[in-house]
Amino acid sequence: MATYDTLGATYTRTRRPDPRIAAQIHAALGDAQDVVNVGAGAGSYEPPQTVLAVEPSQVMISQRPAGAARAVQAVAENLPLRDNTADAVMALLTVHHWTDLSAGIGELRRVARRRIVVLTWDQHVFRERFWLVRDYLPEVAAYDDTRAVPVDQLLDLLGGGRQEPVPVPHDCVDGFGAAYWRRPDAYLDPQVRAGVSMLAQTGDDTLAPGLTRLADDLRTGRWHTRYAELLSLRTIDVGYRLLVTDLAPSAV
Repeated sequence: MATYDTLGATYTRTRRPDPRIAAQIHAALGDAQDVVNVGAGAGSYEPPQTVLAVEPSQVMISQRPAGAARAVQAVAENLPLRDNTADAVMALLTVHHWTDLSAGIGELRRVARRRIVVLTWDQHVFRERFWLVRDYLPEVAAYDDTRAVPVDQLLDLLGGGRQEPVPVPHDCVDGFGAAYWRRPDAYLDPQVRAGVSMLAQTGDDTLAPGLTRLADDLRTGRWHTRYAELLSLRTIDVGYRLLVTDLAPSAV
């Protein structure tokens, strides 16, 4: 069963594309005339030129909005597409769910003519800079240690490329892991946690002690005292990275 057949039932309640992050992703796609979205979920961040979405979970496909690009149920490791199908292929916050990373990246390279764009995160930066997993939920950091893909490994598999930091706005409307870094009360909301795979897959029983401490620190004001410097920031870099690989002519 696809991971998001169980995690994704309420996904679109808290996961909506943030326009500032969308602008960065679309800029990275450049002048691509056609785009394939792999691990597409409910379609967040798909540009207008998307010609096909590939997603293993029918639950997620069913939440795609009217007018979205056509979607097929398939996995990244075996894309039902011809070689050189599209100018660009994108894969956003998905590679950590793949069962065979090398095969999946190989498929991206096979299908893309010119460019590959991958949104991921640097786990070392994330666990050091993000207060929630560092100070309250080390169990989540430990869980992510087992599934996060090192950025250098990804770039090697992609054949090189550049990486761009993706700053998270303080009012980010896409409720991914660190979206609520300046709105800590949100992490006490079960609906918010249900839309964040690192929290949903760790499980409420494991999270309960840390969330209880967070709730107490918010009630007493300790959180606001401890993290006062965050309250004046508009964005933060906690390790999200956009990887952009241009394929050499010989690989096309």
